[in-house]
Amino acid sequence: MTKFESLLEDFEKILTKLDEVLKLEKTEINRDSAIQRFEIAVDLAWKTLKTYLEEYKGIICRSPKGCFREAFSQGIIDYDDYWIKIIDFRNQTAHLYNEALADKIYDELPKVLEFLKILYNSLKSEK
Repeated sequence: MTKFESLLEDFEKILTKLDEVLKLEKTEINRDSAIQRFEIAVDLAWKTLKTYLEEYKGIICRSPKGCFREAFSQGIIDYDDYWIKIIDFRNQTAHLYNEALADKIYDELPKVLEFLKILYNSLKSEK
């Protein structure tokens, strides 16, 4: 199994876990769990994308936003400003915590999940 295939498998698992927690009633614990799973999902998303670009395209990218921009130019995903917003959400949750921000980001997670599934399906079909 290649590094890319291993990361893609982990990416799929965390998307399932994020989907599971988003189906639960919103409580403080479930919200915080969803945000933690979101953080892991975004980290796996960009690292899987980074590895794919390196292994299959010979392209080196060094940051999440750089990898997503490269994915746009390679036609892996369609351009949408929301991809960059997802990275911004991830940076906000990693570096600052407050209830209002947690609620705001939690409310975005169903849309984020759909975007991450698009990336997953695109990478899976590229494999």
